[in-house]
Amino acid sequence: MPDFRLIPSIESVLVRPAVAAAARRHGRDRVTEAARQAADELRARLRRREPRAPESEAAAAEWIEHRIIALLAAGLALSLTRVINATGVVLHTNLGRAPLAAEAIGCVAEVAAGYANLEYDLDAGERGHRHVHAERLLTSLTGAEAALVANNNAAATLLVLAALAAGREVIVSRGELVEIGGGFRVPDVMSQSGAVMREVGTTNRTRVNDYAAAISDRTALILRVHPSNFRMEGFTERPDLAELAALAHRFSLPLFEDLGSGWLGLEGVDVAALGDEASIRQSLAAGVDLVAVSGDKLLGGPQAGLVVGRRDLIDRVRKHPLMRAVRVDKLTYAALEATLALWAQAPARSHIPTYRMLTMTVDEIERRARAVVARLSGAPSLTCTIIEGVSTVGGGAAPGSAWPTRLIALSLAGVSPDGLERRLRAHSPAVVARIQDQQVVLDLRTVQEDEDAVLADAVSESVQRINAAESDASLSKSPGKTPR
Repeated sequence: MPDFRLIPSIESVLVRPAVAAAARRHGRDRVTEAARQAADELRARLRRREPRAPESEAAAAEWIEHRIIALLAAGLALSLTRVINATGVVLHTNLGRAPLAAEAIGCVAEVAAGYANLEYDLDAGERGHRHVHAERLLTSLTGAEAALVANNNAAATLLVLAALAAGREVIVSRGELVEIGGGFRVPDVMSQSGAVMREVGTTNRTRVNDYAAAISDRTALILRVHPSNFRMEGFTERPDLAELAALAHRFSLPLFEDLGSGWLGLEGVDVAALGDEASIRQSLAAGVDLVAVSGDKLLGGPQAGLVVGRRDLIDRVRKHPLMRAVRVDKLTYAALEATLALWAQAPARSHIPTYRMLTMTVDEIERRARAVVARLSGAPSLTCTIIEGVSTVGGGAAPGSAWPTRLIALSLAGVSPDGLERRLRAHSPAVVARIQDQQVVLDLRTVQEDEDAVLADAVSESVQRINAAESDASLSKSPGKTPR
């Protein structure tokens, strides 16, 4: 029978110096609640006769004191934290998509530290407009007449449809009524905008004549949607953009494309991993009137929805009341402008992490992988090998993409891949890997180069903790042994 008399009273714990100091910082009520929780946890440990449980009143009081401090610290811990992405998915939506360039982070820090001319015209000395901050660079890079920024691409699409098509019909191919991550569907966005959806064609084949037959005096615009996270192959047909634009203009209708991925398509910038991924410049050159894209995908910037195209249409969209609800703040503008400025300078594009990851060679990755494996050579029971593998773009861009990389394959004697992967996620910083062929694999393509040593240390420390836990468990089960 466990001796619960070891557990001190809450009042006696609260007067201990460290706990009293914590009460002054956090408040007595909060510390008292933490003390009760710590006492309950100790009672459960004693009931289970866990190894290393306190064996005296003094040890029990000390254990509760340390646990109170730990619970209070955990209560203040931030839920959003940096992780190491070793999955090989460049635009990992669950991990925040595109990491920002150092220049963008610097601009955000500078603007966040004080006031900024967000809506103030420094030349005129009077109120200005926030949209000017990114418009010049966006129009220069895309060739568009005008541009605006919303808080994400779904918001940008909703805004355009609400401003140009509320109460009227929008023609869209049945094969483009996609659902993106999180359950957001194009028909739902259209419904919320007040536009009336007019489907044409079939799931796999839509011709320009299908669009033409649906045009009436109720038609507001034609919508083209990027397939995002899937690709249809086989018996399929989709009108050429220029052909669709010619039809729309023949009937004085705008052609609006939700392009999604945000690939600029600059001259001389060729990324083999993207294959035939559509670009903003290609769409505008084909006659599309408005193009909406994400800022945190292939552009490599912050979360934002960018709309570029004809000035008269942009002006109409910008004046819609919904614009205020979906506008972005000074921090987003700062990161976006800094990222666009890097794109505008050919030598500086490699500073954009997404671009650097997409263009990194297999030889570069293998060189880094060998260095990481060398740092792990002393980890007991851990086997590390370098194997061939593939990376992918992710984030709904370049669906089906897969191009060569090198993977670090990890296996730990007596530990399942799930167990090792779970321990890596529990580390600080957390390492997010993937399991392939019953091994945990790390793809350094999506690990920032200055994180290589941090990654190696995280693996090594995780292995040490697993081995220590296994040793303790083995010791506690051995007859005649006293747990340390």
